[in-house]
Amino acid sequence: MKHYIIVKFYEDYNYLESVDNIKTLFNESLEINNINNVEIYVSNSKLSNRYDLMIIMTLDKEALIEFDNSWIHKKWKEDYGKYIENKTIFDCDI
Repeated sequence: MKHYIIVKFYEDYNYLESVDNIKTLFNESLEINNINNVEIYVSNSKLSNRYDLMIIMTLDKEALIEFDNSWIHKKWKEDYGKYIENKTIFDCDI
């Protein structure tokens, strides 16, 4: 399955300074069994109605549960949750 996390940060937060740290954090999830791939994309648009960052994880349903309960997910929420204005989570079969 694919797990999409699409994020819009608050305008006053310079998320570009954190992209490398976010990539490093999410790449740690590859240590979880059956998380097969992580891709992170930064938007190429600065329009106000666009989102800033998209994280795509390829994994199975059990791995998603494990990820949701992992230290990685907790750290993501603790370190970056306060800077997120809005987010969309979307899961689908591939």
